[in-house]
Amino acid sequence: MQYLDHFFGYPIPIFVKNLIIGIIAILVGLLVKYLVHKTFLLLSRWWDFIIIKSTIKHLRQPIGVFIPLLILNSSLDLMVMSSTARLHIDKAIEIALTAVFALILIRLINVLEDFFYLKYDLNKENNLKERKIRTQLQFVRKFIVSLIIIITAAIILLSFESMRKIGAGLLTGVGIGGIIIGFAAQKSLGNLLAGFQIAFTQPIRIDDVLIVEGEWGRVEEITLTYVVVSIWDQRRLILPITYFIEKPFQNWTRVSADLLGTVFLYMDYTIPIEPLRQELTRLLTDNPLWDKRVNVVQVTDTNKDGSIEIRFLMSASNSSRAFDLRCYVRESMITFIQNNYPESLPKTRIEHKDKFQNL
Repeated sequence: MQYLDHFFGYPIPIFVKNLIIGIIAILVGLLVKYLVHKTFLLLSRWWDFIIIKSTIKHLRQPIGVFIPLLILNSSLDLMVMSSTARLHIDKAIEIALTAVFALILIRLINVLEDFFYLKYDLNKENNLKERKIRTQLQFVRKFIVSLIIIITAAIILLSFESMRKIGAGLLTGVGIGGIIIGFAAQKSLGNLLAGFQIAFTQPIRIDDVLIVEGEWGRVEEITLTYVVVSIWDQRRLILPITYFIEKPFQNWTRVSADLLGTVFLYMDYTIPIEPLRQELTRLLTDNPLWDKRVNVVQVTDTNKDGSIEIRFLMSASNSSRAFDLRCYVRESMITFIQNNYPESLPKTRIEHKDKFQNL
């Protein structure tokens, strides 16, 4: 057995000394990680800033692995080992450092995302700008994360000699391979380009209210390939991202969240209109859902069945409030008419001719 040194008069095998050096390096790394963590905790107490808190939340674990690995990699020069063993250990630590560094980059994106999400809060009344920026951030984040993962996987694979040989062989057939890959990836590339188009031209945004495929819902998530629409009854409608480029749909919050709501009632010709206007004004004034912009009562049509169409038009700050306000006005106006003008409810008229009237 090969020996390098003595400890209290006893010989120490080389691998034991290497093991001690490795353990010391890892312990030093953990100590450095502990000091860095405590420093950020102190900063978070003195300075209430989202970046510091988010850094602690997202980067604590990957930094806790990266620092010991980095110091262990530096300590390899102090160890004595064969060239084959050093090559294998170097390769393993190199791959681990590459993977952890990629994870740190992804977590840094999460830190920036937390900062922008706090700055552009969707809970505001008029959140058009916030929804616009969040839509772009969400798409860009997913694209960059995918790019980091692909590049990291490529770096790790190309670090092996066998994979480099395979890559060199594939380059000789790049012409035919490019054509095959182009046909195979045509749909995926189309989705990716559609995603870029939606992220920056923004026919839809995060939290937009849509009528799509006959369903009412909000845009919950926009990915690189599909869009998730949260339906009012808590179902999820999953649509390919190209759908919003190729097909028509309604966007109720394209320009602003403000919305007009309508209620239609069908009454007899004897119904007086002015009391309805006064009652609608009273109902809207007493209801916090109304945003005080629009308050209109109009007779919009006459029907052949002997009734008239009355439209009650009102406004609200967003689609949810508009829906609740419409339901409230519809119920209250029906009750008002039943209590005050029951004779003006829709009637069916029958014309009767007496066959003996000419006798």
